[in-house]
Amino acid sequence: MPDVSSPLAYRDAYAKLSRIAAELESGEADLDRVLPLLEEAKAAYAACHERIEAVRAVLAGSWGAEVAGADAEQDDADDATDDPY
Repeated sequence: MPDVSSPLAYRDAYAKLSRIAAELESGEADLDRVLPLLEEAKAAYAACHERIEAVRAVLAGSWGAEVAGADAEQDDADDATDDPY
């Protein structure tokens, strides 16, 4: 039995969201099932959102520093070529 305290993997959470959306869109979901489905979807969405934000933070941190460094080098190169003397 999987540990319910462990977070869902992105792919699993996304698959769960897709399944829930399909069930709700079909119109076949019993009204008593809608609230539990929405709670399940909320948890799956939170898991997906958390993973996406973690990736964004890493990219902004590591790539952001590299891009900022490249921009500074480009500015220095531009300054050197703009000076006609």
